[in-house]
Amino acid sequence: MSRTLLQRLLAIAFAVFSLVAASGADDKPSSQLLVTELRVQTHGSGKKGLEAVMVRPNDGAPHPLALLTHGTPRDPAERKEMTPLRWLPQAREFARRGWTAVVVMRRGFGDSGGGYAEEGHACSPRVDYVGVTKEADKDLREAAEFLHTLPEVAPGRMIAIGVSTGGLAMVGLSADPPSGLAAAISFAGGRGSNASDHVCNQDALIGAFAAFGKHSKVPMLWVYAQNDHFFGPQLAQQFFSAFARAGGNAKFIAAGPFGEDGHGLFSLRGIPIWTPMVDEFLKSQNLALRDSPLEVTVPSIEPPAYFSQDARDELDRYLLSAPHKAFAASLAHGFAISVGQRTTAEAAKHALESCKQFAPKDTPCQIVLLDDAKP
Repeated sequence: MSRTLLQRLLAIAFAVFSLVAASGADDKPSSQLLVTELRVQTHGSGKKGLEAVMVRPNDGAPHPLALLTHGTPRDPAERKEMTPLRWLPQAREFARRGWTAVVVMRRGFGDSGGGYAEEGHACSPRVDYVGVTKEADKDLREAAEFLHTLPEVAPGRMIAIGVSTGGLAMVGLSADPPSGLAAAISFAGGRGSNASDHVCNQDALIGAFAAFGKHSKVPMLWVYAQNDHFFGPQLAQQFFSAFARAGGNAKFIAAGPFGEDGHGLFSLRGIPIWTPMVDEFLKSQNLALRDSPLEVTVPSIEPPAYFSQDARDELDRYLLSAPHKAFAASLAHGFAISVGQRTTAEAAKHALESCKQFAPKDTPCQIVLLDDAKP
């Protein structure tokens, strides 16, 4: 059986699966959007495939692909705990703008098949930032090919978005793009930060940006916050200079400080900051698909009377966060949330553990919400 025919058969199977999965995975902030969990078939991920989540307009029509991918936690043990649902709010912003947005977990992350292929020995003399980025891009390139066989994805042009190691993957992808890649966006792109404000083998990393710049022709947007503690502003400028001097085409935005660590700008909390940047860039590339984004309707949930204003503000963000999630709070003081977990049980466990750090011992924390309902 040819690979093309196999992909078409799998596309039909996943289309049927989507009808079932959407009812269980829909984060329900808006009936104008549909959320579907799926598996993306690639050579390296075996029978299991790559774990993914799709967010798209609920209009029955195919839409151009926006392919999103993640970063890499400093603690290797956390790689398996990741889920594509954690990036659902970011994917939702692209779906609101008319894209079929798909978050793909690369090999070795979350529940994706295939072994971890991105060990670049960053802090050793054997460092290889180029090779491991190409491994990440192999997953993304094959994912794009597979996703274009699905009925929810329109043929032709696509965009790709990544954060941190996923951002560097975008730089690599721009140098060897999948068919139809019209633009790529890198948020805080880089590798090799093993501690706050420290990057191993910086010269090798700068060299990787230069190497990709020699072959990059796809227009890019790069965004780095001034207080990024993975890749600080001076180093980010060195990345950009090396890439541009080698021939790469990118617009660089030095965003203002964000939270305690600007590396987290590409997040739910950062949406008011980063979406105008994305909108302006896409418009400049004739990639604006809608005059205005689809509206998001937040579930109406009355907070408990004892909630402080901070807790009420957190509840507003929580209701837009990704499932599976939990909100824990104490009658006296303290609250915590856990979002984007594999199950509500895991979300409740993490939320309670975090809440205990702030609540008095004589007034324990309790679960107030599981996903968007009271337990």
